[in-house]
Amino acid sequence: MEFDPDWSAIANNLIHLGIAYLLAIPIAWNREKYSRSAGLRTFPIVAMSTCGYMLIGMEVLDTTDAEARVMYGIITGMGFIGGGAILKSDKGRDVSGTATAAALWGTGAVGLAVAWARFEIALLLAALTFCTLQFIYPIKERLRGDEDERG
Repeated sequence: MEFDPDWSAIANNLIHLGIAYLLAIPIAWNREKYSRSAGLRTFPIVAMSTCGYMLIGMEVLDTTDAEARVMYGIITGMGFIGGGAILKSDKGRDVSGTATAAALWGTGAVGLAVAWARFEIALLLAALTFCTLQFIYPIKERLRGDEDERG
């Protein structure tokens, strides 16, 4: 078997993988900042990997049905990865990690969108995920404090 690289395809794939990686960095920074179980290493790898799996599927499979099965597998797998980020306390009352799990799932969707060259979807998913993590939590804590003061 002779290796005859298609340099334009290689460049295209590297660009897609790089964009997926970069779009995940703000989300990763947020999770790292708040010392969550997944952070600066996990989120970019998730986005890049989901993009990579989809790019491979789009290249080697010959039907949209087969590509849809690859996407289905990625979405399912992301659910399992997210499930691993959710922790339950010994008493069973407190659950943590659900935002990180949701962010991991969303970051997988960023990678899928980039693979399909739907950069507007990827950018919006990444931006809204980051903004939700960054700005909604302080509002939630403030509301929780108001409830404590009212008794």
